[in-house]
Amino acid sequence: MGSLQATKSLHTIQPNPYTTLIRAHILVYTCAIAALLFHRTRSLLNSPTFLSIALFIADLIFAFLSVTAQAFRWRPIRRTTYPENLAYIVPEEELPLLDVFLCTADPYKEPPISVVNTALSVMTVFDYPMEKMSVYVSDDGGSELTLFAFMEAARFACHWLPFCRENKIQERCPEVYFGSMGGDKSKEMKMMYEEMREKIEKAVMRGRVTDDLIDDEYERTTLEKYLTTGFTRLDHPAVIKVLLESNEDVDIRGHPLPNLVYISREKKRGVDHHFKAGALNVLMRVSAAMTNAPVLLTLDCDTTCNDPQAPRRALCHLLDPDEASTRLAFVQFPQRFHGIDKNDIYSNEVRSIFRINPMGLDGLGCTNYVGTGCFFCRRAFHGPPSSVRMNTIGCSERYGKMSSETILRMAHDVVSYDYEHGTKWGLEMGFRYGSLVEDMYTGYRLNCEGWESVFCDPDKPAFLGEMPPSLNGALSMHKRCVIGLLQVVFSKHNPLIYFIRRNLIAGFAFTHFVFIPILGIPIMAYAFLPQLALLNQTTLFPTLSDPWFYLYTYIFLMAYVQDMVMFVSVKDGTLMKWWNDQRMWMIKGVTCYPIALLEFSLQKIGVMASAFLVTNKSIDDAQSTRYRKGVFDFGVCSSFFVLLATVAILNLVMLVVGAVRGLMEGKFGEVFVQVFLCGCVVVNCLPVYEAMVLRKDGGRLPGKVTVMALFLALSLLVVGCFYF
Repeated sequence: MGSLQATKSLHTIQPNPYTTLIRAHILVYTCAIAALLFHRTRSLLNSPTFLSIALFIADLIFAFLSVTAQAFRWRPIRRTTYPENLAYIVPEEELPLLDVFLCTADPYKEPPISVVNTALSVMTVFDYPMEKMSVYVSDDGGSELTLFAFMEAARFACHWLPFCRENKIQERCPEVYFGSMGGDKSKEMKMMYEEMREKIEKAVMRGRVTDDLIDDEYERTTLEKYLTTGFTRLDHPAVIKVLLESNEDVDIRGHPLPNLVYISREKKRGVDHHFKAGALNVLMRVSAAMTNAPVLLTLDCDTTCNDPQAPRRALCHLLDPDEASTRLAFVQFPQRFHGIDKNDIYSNEVRSIFRINPMGLDGLGCTNYVGTGCFFCRRAFHGPPSSVRMNTIGCSERYGKMSSETILRMAHDVVSYDYEHGTKWGLEMGFRYGSLVEDMYTGYRLNCEGWESVFCDPDKPAFLGEMPPSLNGALSMHKRCVIGLLQVVFSKHNPLIYFIRRNLIAGFAFTHFVFIPILGIPIMAYAFLPQLALLNQTTLFPTLSDPWFYLYTYIFLMAYVQDMVMFVSVKDGTLMKWWNDQRMWMIKGVTCYPIALLEFSLQKIGVMASAFLVTNKSIDDAQSTRYRKGVFDFGVCSSFFVLLATVAILNLVMLVVGAVRGLMEGKFGEVFVQVFLCGCVVVNCLPVYEAMVLRKDGGRLPGKVTVMALFLALSLLVVGCFYF
C-alpha cells in the first residue's frame, strides 16, 4: 500500500506559467498608481476645489481596491484531481459517510418542485454508496407544501434511482433530463414525474394540500401539525420527519435508498433565528444526532448535481494522507449555472468571484466559501485546529435507527428556538452569525482560525444552479451581498486588521473582497462629476499634450487589459462575456452599490432593520424568453433603474454638449478625457436607451422611471451650471 500511495497521486497543482511576468506587471502597475496619486495630490494642493477633493477621494478608493486586487494575481494555481486513484488510499467500504444539507425558506419564491429536483439529483447523481449518503432538508418557511413535495419525492425516488442506474443516465435531475431526452424507456418514468409535479404544483397554486391530493392516512397524519391553530412560518413548533431510511427503505429493485430527512426548526416570533446560517446550524446538530457523517456538503435549493465524481474529487483532498490529518477545512467547487445565455448579459457567472479570484486565493492556502457546492470536514466547525482532535477522516459513530424515539427526541432538543442561547453556536462554532453573507463570513472565519481550504474547478461543472433571468433580480441579489460585506467591514473581524496579521497577501485579497461595496463611491463620482464639469468647460484631467496624460492612459488600459486577459483565460470565457461583465461592473456601481451603502448606513443608525430577502427563483416565461435572446429586462419600477437611467441621460447629453463645445471653442484636447468618459458610459448604456425609447415589449423601461430620471438629470444639469 505504501508504494502505491507514493506513485498514485490524488491531485496535482499547476502554477500559472506566467506568474513571474504577472508579478513584474503588478510592480509596475502599483508604481503607476502611486505616481497618479502624487499627481492628484499636487493638483489638489494647487487648487483645493470641491471637484478636485471629490475626485481625489474617488482615486484613493480606486487605488486601494486596485492594489489589494493584485493579491489574487500573486500566485494563482489550478488543481487536477484523480478520483480513480482513491481506491488505492481507501477501500470502497471505508469511504466516509456524507451528509448533504439543502435549505429552502419560501415555497412561492423557491418552488418546491425545484427543491425536489435538487434533492433527487443529489440522491442519484453521485458515484457514491447510497447507504453512506443522507440528505437533510431545512424548510425555514415551515410550509406543508414543502413537506408534501418531499413525501411525493420519496415515493418517486424508489423508481427514479434504479431507472438512472440501469439506463446509465448521466443527467439525473428529472426536470433537466425529461426536458432534453426522449425514448420509449423514459415514457413511463416521465408520466410518473409529471404526475408528481402536477400534484405539487396544484398544492402550491391552492396554497394548501387539499384532501384530493393526499394518497393515504400516513400523509394526512403527517400534515396535521400544519393545520393546528397558531402555526405560522414565524411561530411554530419543530417538525422533523424521516422520509427515507437506508437501513429500512429500498427501491423497487431492492437496493438501499439514501436517508432523506425533512426539518422545520422551532420558531418564536421576535426571537432572532439568524436566517440561513441558523438553519444550517440546525441541520448540523440534527445530522450529528442521526448520522454524524464526518463530511458535509452544502447546496442551494436550486443547485443540481452535474458530476457523479464530485464527492470523490473532494475526497482526493480530504483523504490525502498529506492533508487529511492537517488543517484542511473545506473543498469549494465553483458556482456554475444552468441556462446562461451565450453572452451572459447580466454577468450571472460572476467569474471574478466564483472562478478567477479563488484560483489566486487557493495559491495562498485559502479560498472563499460561496454557500453552495462545498464539502466540509465536520470537525472544522467545532473550533480552531489546535483545539480539535485531528484524526483521519473515516467512518463515524452512528447512534442507532434514525426514526427511533430516542434519536428523534435528541433531534427535537437541538432544533428548539432557544437551544443556542448561552452557547458558542454561531460565534465560535458552526456557521457564523453577523453578516447576511453567512457563506463568505463563515469561510473567512475558518481561515482566520488557522484552517485551510482548497478550490477545485474541474472541466466538467460539479454543480449547476439557477440564476435570476432579469436585471432587477440580479441587482437585488447583489445588493443583499453588498450589505452583508459591509457588515464584515464594520465587524471586529475586518480583514484589514484581523487577517493581515496571519497572512499578509491573503489578507489583502480578503480586504479587497469585503471592501468591494465602496466601489459605489468612486463609480458614482466618475459617472456625474466630470460630466457636470463640462458644462463650464472645467478641466479635471491632463490635456492631450500633457505628459501626465500617458500615465492616466496606461493605468486605464492596463486595468481593462488585465481584467480581460484573466477573464478569457478561464474556460468558456469570451470577449463578449467580458464586455458584458465590465458593463455590469459599471451598472452595479451606480445602482446596487450606492443603494446598499445607503441602506446599511440607515441600519447602523437604527432607521432600518436588517433583513434577509430570499431571491425569487420562480421563472417568468416572458423574462426567460427575453433572456435567451440576450435582451435586457427593465420591466419593473425600481430605484435601481431610476439611478441607471439618470446616469445614461446625463452622460448622453454631456457627450454631445462637451464634444460640440470643445470642438467649437478649440478646447477639445483639454476636455478629451471627460468627453471620453461620457462616451464610455454611453456605450455601456445602449440597452438603456433602447429600453427607454425603442422597445414596446414587457421588458421596456417603465415610463414612470424615464420621467423620474429625466427630472433628476435636468436638476443635476441646473445645479451643475451654477456650481461647477
